[in-house]
Amino acid sequence: MCSFCSIKCWFVFFNGIFLASGVALITIGALQYSTYSQIGTFAGSGLSKIAIVLIAVGAVIALVSILGHCGAFLNNSSMVSCFICILIIIILLEIFTGAAFYIFRSRTALLQMNSGINTQARAAVYEYSPKNRHAINRIQEKFSCCGADTYTDWSRSVGWGNHEAVPDSCCPEKREGCGHDKDKAHKKVCSAEIFQLKSLTTFLRTNG
Repeated sequence: MCSFCSIKCWFVFFNGIFLASGVALITIGALQYSTYSQIGTFAGSGLSKIAIVLIAVGAVIALVSILGHCGAFLNNSSMVSCFICILIIIILLEIFTGAAFYIFRSRTALLQMNSGINTQARAAVYEYSPKNRHAINRIQEKFSCCGADTYTDWSRSVGWGNHEAVPDSCCPEKREGCGHDKDKAHKKVCSAEIFQLKSLTTFLRTNG
């Protein structure tokens, strides 16, 4: 009898932790939904959907936990068995949801990094400052690209100035003055190529 009471107490204790985890998931899901629903146009609706799943899973966990408590207090073996089966399913759902949420968070981080690189690439081409010219030309030569979004970016560059041409580093066959025939410049854009690098510093360190 004492052994049964001990098992029952442990069951209630761990079921209480289970209930707390359900409430925690509901809270986290609500906070994530509030955050990501505001940037849905940028990151897509995936993160908001994952947050909704977290809330739903948390609610199910809370309900199942209550079922477990009822089964324990009423000594109902059927309710306890049902609780254990649902618990196994929920654990699998939690693993799946956590993995999906991690993947979507990684995707958002990549989108944010890509957006930042695009902005920096446009600014670098527009300014074409003396300290960045060597790096920009090296990237255009290395990746056979021209401009941040298009080779016509150079026609708006205040640092480049010669709006009737592009830098010689844009030419498929580099030679002095080849940039005056800008229609033959590389059509591939450099922002997409820079995105493949962790940072401009890493690129210069390994290829400089």
